[in-house]
Amino acid sequence: MSGNHTQAFSLALIDAAFDKDEGVRQEIAQALRVLGARHPQLVLTACHDYLSKHSKLVQVHRVIVLHSMEAIAKDSLDRLEQPLARKLITLASDEMTRSKDVQAEWQAAASRLLVALGCRFINEVMEDVLQKFQPGVLPHLYIVHTLGNLSTANVYGMVPFLTAILGTMLPMLAMAKQDAMKSVFTIALAHFSESILEYLANLDKAPDPTVRKDAFSAEIFASYDILFNGWLQHKDPKLRSSVVEAVGQMSHLMPHDKLEEQLPRMIPGILNLYRKHSDHLHITQSLCHVLDAAVEMGSRVLETQIDNLLNTLHPQICTTLDYNNHTAVKNHNEVLRCFTVLACAYTDRLVAFLLQKLEVHNEKVRIGTLTLLKHLVNSTATQLDSKRLLLLTGMKLTIQDNNNYKVRRMLAQVISAMAHHDYLELEGGEAMVEFIIRQCALPCLPENPKPRTYDPEEVTEEGLRDMCDNILNLLTTTVKRMQEVLWPFLLEFVMPVQYLNALAPVCRSLAYLGTKRQQAGNKETLLDHAGRDLPTPHALLTRLLVLSSFPYRGRSRGAPALRLLHAVSALIHPQLGRVWEEEMPPLIQHLEENSEESLAQRQWEDKLLLLLSRSLETVTACDEGWSCQLSEEMSRHLHHYNSFPQEKGFLYKCAGVVLRQIPNSDVVRKQLMELLHGVRHSEILEREGVAVCVGFCATTHLDDTLSKLQDFGKSDILKKSPSLFHILKDKSDVELEKAKSTVILCYGYLTLHAPEDQILARVEKDVVKHVLGHFNTKVLGIKVETKDMTIKLSLMKTLTLIARAVHASSSRRNHPYTFSQKGELLHYMQDVIRAEPADALRTPIRQHAITTCTHLLKLAPPLGEVDTFELIKTCMNSVFGLPAPVADRSKEENGFNLREREVLYEDTLAALQDLLKQILYQDLSPDQLDNVYKHVEGWITSPRECERERAVLTTSSLLAFYLDKLQVRTVVSFHSLGSLLGRLVPRCMDPVGSVRRSALHGLHSLLSIQQRHAGFALDHRDEAVERLRTLHDTMDQSDSQQQFHSCSQIGQVIAQCIPQTQLQPLLLLLFEGLADPHPSCSSAASVVINTLVRIRGSSLGDQVPVLLSVLHSRLESIAAEPVKSSVLQTVSLLAAQNLPAVISCLLLHPLPYDRAVGQMWGSLAMEGGVCRQALEVLTERLDRQQPYEERRESLLRAATVQLATLQPLAMTCAVGALLLRPESGEAVSLLQPLLFSSLLLRVGSTVGVRLPKDPTGQGPVRITTPLDVCSCSVEALRAMVVRSGNEHTLRTMADEDGWELMKKQDTHHQGVTVLARATAQHGATHLHSVVERLEPALTAPYPGQRVTVAAFFAELLNHRVTCDLLLTDGLVSALLRCLVDTSRLVRMLSIRGLGNVATGAAGKVHRYSTRLLSAMMAGMDEKDDVDDSVTLESMSGLSKLLAQLRGTNVEPILINIALRIRPFFEKDEDRVRSAAFMVFGNLSRFGDGESKADFLEQVHSSMVSLLLHLNDTSQQVVKSCKFALRLIGPLMGSANISGMFQKHLLEEAQLHYGEFINDLAKHIINDFPEKINFYIMGNISFFKSTRAEIRGNAAMFTGFLLGNLSQTELQSVSLEHVCGAIIMLLRDAVPAVRIKAAEALSLLHEL
Repeated sequence: MSGNHTQAFSLALIDAAFDKDEGVRQEIAQALRVLGARHPQLVLTACHDYLSKHSKLVQVHRVIVLHSMEAIAKDSLDRLEQPLARKLITLASDEMTRSKDVQAEWQAAASRLLVALGCRFINEVMEDVLQKFQPGVLPHLYIVHTLGNLSTANVYGMVPFLTAILGTMLPMLAMAKQDAMKSVFTIALAHFSESILEYLANLDKAPDPTVRKDAFSAEIFASYDILFNGWLQHKDPKLRSSVVEAVGQMSHLMPHDKLEEQLPRMIPGILNLYRKHSDHLHITQSLCHVLDAAVEMGSRVLETQIDNLLNTLHPQICTTLDYNNHTAVKNHNEVLRCFTVLACAYTDRLVAFLLQKLEVHNEKVRIGTLTLLKHLVNSTATQLDSKRLLLLTGMKLTIQDNNNYKVRRMLAQVISAMAHHDYLELEGGEAMVEFIIRQCALPCLPENPKPRTYDPEEVTEEGLRDMCDNILNLLTTTVKRMQEVLWPFLLEFVMPVQYLNALAPVCRSLAYLGTKRQQAGNKETLLDHAGRDLPTPHALLTRLLVLSSFPYRGRSRGAPALRLLHAVSALIHPQLGRVWEEEMPPLIQHLEENSEESLAQRQWEDKLLLLLSRSLETVTACDEGWSCQLSEEMSRHLHHYNSFPQEKGFLYKCAGVVLRQIPNSDVVRKQLMELLHGVRHSEILEREGVAVCVGFCATTHLDDTLSKLQDFGKSDILKKSPSLFHILKDKSDVELEKAKSTVILCYGYLTLHAPEDQILARVEKDVVKHVLGHFNTKVLGIKVETKDMTIKLSLMKTLTLIARAVHASSSRRNHPYTFSQKGELLHYMQDVIRAEPADALRTPIRQHAITTCTHLLKLAPPLGEVDTFELIKTCMNSVFGLPAPVADRSKEENGFNLREREVLYEDTLAALQDLLKQILYQDLSPDQLDNVYKHVEGWITSPRECERERAVLTTSSLLAFYLDKLQVRTVVSFHSLGSLLGRLVPRCMDPVGSVRRSALHGLHSLLSIQQRHAGFALDHRDEAVERLRTLHDTMDQSDSQQQFHSCSQIGQVIAQCIPQTQLQPLLLLLFEGLADPHPSCSSAASVVINTLVRIRGSSLGDQVPVLLSVLHSRLESIAAEPVKSSVLQTVSLLAAQNLPAVISCLLLHPLPYDRAVGQMWGSLAMEGGVCRQALEVLTERLDRQQPYEERRESLLRAATVQLATLQPLAMTCAVGALLLRPESGEAVSLLQPLLFSSLLLRVGSTVGVRLPKDPTGQGPVRITTPLDVCSCSVEALRAMVVRSGNEHTLRTMADEDGWELMKKQDTHHQGVTVLARATAQHGATHLHSVVERLEPALTAPYPGQRVTVAAFFAELLNHRVTCDLLLTDGLVSALLRCLVDTSRLVRMLSIRGLGNVATGAAGKVHRYSTRLLSAMMAGMDEKDDVDDSVTLESMSGLSKLLAQLRGTNVEPILINIALRIRPFFEKDEDRVRSAAFMVFGNLSRFGDGESKADFLEQVHSSMVSLLLHLNDTSQQVVKSCKFALRLIGPLMGSANISGMFQKHLLEEAQLHYGEFINDLAKHIINDFPEKINFYIMGNISFFKSTRAEIRGNAAMFTGFLLGNLSQTELQSVSLEHVCGAIIMLLRDAVPAVRIKAAEALSLLHEL
């Protein structure tokens, strides 16, 4: 019986195998394979018989069956019996040879079946095949093809046959005329040769170890002769390709003498194919085999082919390689292997060839040659050992003659390979290292970057440089023998400028090597300079120290340079080791902890100069001459840094430190003149550097320095041409001015650094005199003032330095030094400032001039009042009036980019502030403060932001300075307090944040100054004044409410602190501030005014009537909101006295209310009592009014429309406007039930209501702009909830879009549901009153109100709070009455609410059980339920009730409910199916009582449906089925089944349906054997389901059930019917069903 069914299944699957769907075909093939794995004999027999009987079967169908037979044969080869194998061999052989024409897919499938069978039944296969492989007769093409594949599939079985096969085949080769036949012979010969070679290579495993290569050599050679001399010349490229591949394999089997004889023809013949074929892989592989065979036998003839080989293979290496082309990559590797083979025998020839190719000036040739050379260096180290020196020589020539980055990259890789094989230790190795370093020195930021190309192999400077950095590092740290090569050779690259960019990697390597040598105990203090261009110790110190001054340049060279200095300290000087051991590590750590952006450059230079100074102190103590040598070395080095002005400037400073340490005056004078004559005066950094150098030198050599400066000033360099007309023409005059600038600057730094006890007496005679002499030139007796900016800046810098030095010296004397030229210099500085353009800041002249004035002011004698006034006016007008630096972002002015200009503006303003502070400091009094403030006052209210910002910032800075320096000895009146406060207060809300902060700081300083002048102690801290500090953070906030609050606090502080005498001036200025062009500033003024009036009370009472008289029109014209707030106070006061009249008046305004009217309504909320009364009046009127009128839409239509009445609409808008004010919250809390119920009913009664067609004519209320009636109601309700402070309700409504849902007629009840849920959860305080007010509306004439209340009550019953508040009975009774409402929506909501009783009042469910169950059952029978909404609510409610009811309530109708539910299992609507399964699951609670037996029958009847829907397309249905099965499981009496349900049917778990049903089927069979047939037939009934996935699931379930039945159990099943039904599914219209049917059949292998 089993065999019959298996055969039937097999035949059905075979018959259906040619399905039009690819997925079905694959599944059928897999099913056949599964059946074949269990019953290979039966399935293969069925396949054999099917193909035998259906001789006219379409070819594709036959191919599918043959593929399945091949797969089964491979899987079950060991279990096949010989008779069947013979039949299959015969079938396959016949299928393969039936058609003489080549039909590749069919014949190849049959051939593969033969090959699969031949892996075990080789003799039987060979017996059949050889019958069709007879001598003298050309065999079928696929006979030869099969023999070839058999030889590689079963090597040990086929090789013994190959002698005879080759003997038979040899004559056939000449008979082959067709290309296909020749090709198959060729491929077979290649396979034969491959299998023979494998056999011979594994003779220890072979059945006949006596087999030798000679046994095949003659036939192989004869075959080779035909293939190579005949077929290789054929036009067909595929044939040529197969021939050359075969020749390669055959070359190993040819007799040595024959191979030697053929090589002169064989190699050229193979090489010629390169020109004929685009795909070279097979050719190269064949050539490699031939070369390997030739070299292995020691061929002498091969040498004659070397040139041809090299010239042919080399270009392939030179071709650009596409790494995405795997064939090309393989060919490339094969070519390299060919060269490796040749290198083993012909090293000399190969090396000579490569060196010759390196001389070719072609990028690709050189790259290819270098690639090959790298490969050979790594792979044939032994063979190339004697050629290393020769290769280095050739490489040396190449590296000197190439600028191509790609070639350089390849050269670097070859050099790296050579270094790892000890090449670089030989002569020429240093040249290789030098090449690497040259690449490390490639520019970091090229001035003219090359345009980006699309070449994927492009090599950039950055990429090449980084690679060579890594190579140098690897050679230093990983190749031990390279250390002797690199040390001290790398030191030669420290000094040359061309290697500057390589300094970082070179220093790293040298530091590593130096440290290693120290650790090894090497104590060398001198380097061997013989034959090397090594730097001297002084040169090395100078170079590394200077380059460390900008440590992050040159790829962060600073730290490596310092590490190198540390490592070679003994080489610099033996005494430096101890000093640098202490000094170097902190410096290096400082660099590692910072970056280029965070490093303070000046402090870093000071650290390095301090290091140099301490080093000199240590060395000079025992070796004075060393410092002189270092000074000379530094002088010689200066010209090396002409292209690096910043580094050169630092070198000058270093030279100054060295000169300061040299005791020999002659040396100092000589070096000083050399430095002054060598400087390039046109470079600003060099001028600065040499000036600092002169200053350092003057510290210990003042007289010598002054003398040499004077000598230099008289030299020819500073002499002007004596022609008046030549002044503007001589180009050298520019250099003259620059040189003068240098000298002037030198005098400045000399004065600053000179000893204080020597310089003061000489400053005007020996310094200022010469400075001014150089600044003003006389030509032909006429004084000519220079216009050169450089010399002006130098003069200012010098005068500043002189003033600093003089002030510092005179401050330590009893009598201050009188600087007689102070006034003249100040006047000149003002002239310079006035000469600057007023509309732009292009140079730092203004800043430096003001700074110079600041320092000159410190000197005696003091400046007069008039001069001081003029100085302030000149400087302030010059700075404050400048336009903002962002005004011209797109241009660069005089080389300044935007950021540099911004910094220049900031520095210039800071210089002005310093000047004003200095003026103020000279007379710290209210009068002096007032004098300075008068200059600033007009700028504070400027309409230009930049001017206000500068003025307020300056004022704040001055006040803070005044406070800090103030020392009050007698109490004086601070008479300017009011005016200062009046100007600063509005600025506390200026649009510019920096102005606000500065104004607040200024207020704090002003009030603190007032307290000081009032006599309070210095340490006194007034709490009110200190509160201003806490407002600092609020100045950065944009929240207007927060800003108003801050202004109010500012007003409170001022009100508490200001004297009465200053109050009137303050208010006058604040009233001016109300007209400030900036609304925020006018608001600040109004807030502070109100605060002052409220606190400082009685004297300002006359101002209140003015504020109350502002009417509606005034509100329209005021822009500042705080001012409007002040005006709206009037409306609030009026309403407090005349509330009915105010309300009636405001209600007459047109709808929608304009902003002013809305604000007026909102002002009623400012006082709690007024607000509460207004809300009561409005809601009372609203409840009495008719919400809308019903009218016919038109005379032709009977349908009516609902048109809003305008009085209630106006009241609704008024309530909404009033509730928008936060102050209404208190009133809302008192009236919440009234407001909530009234507004909710108002919403319900306006859903879908329209405006009248002519709203302008309805009574006193007019509508000027269309508005949505319902939206007004919803917004009023939302405002009420906001004011109630129920954040949770608001968040819930916002998250679920509840407000919007309420506005639409279709979703109104959903929005009400959201509101009810939120209210029940978070706002139940007034719920009892709300329900009482809403319940009468259930009988209201307005359907919208009934829907609203029904939805609200339905959701309330879903929450426990109704039970706690004793509302359940009333709500249930109310909803039961609604079951007969005319509105289907009201009925649906009522059923929903009754179902929710199970959730909100679970303890009371049994009390209403009969009525509730009746309601649910009636709901499922709803006739007018087009969208299943009532049905769904009924089943949902039933599920909830069943979860709570007692057995006594349900058991009498349990079976009735189950029967009523089952028809819904197969409904098309997903939600209905899901709900039905949920109800069925919940019924299981009552299935263990008296009705258990009957209920179990219902369970078994529904089980198949439940299990099939576990794989439903709807996830909602799947979850419901899981839920039901988990509950049903324990009732079934099967622990195994129940366990599976509980374990695998978790709600969110991923279910492997097939595995689950398979395991479940086993338990069903074991635990319910009597139900097996019932389940099977139940599944079959679903084979005709309208849902494809259910049909497929049923097929799988049936398959699992039948597949797991024992033979005894199968007897009770009508197998013919069942199997026939499954087989019929193979013809289903849906591919997925056919796939499942095939899979099901594969499970029935035991039938």
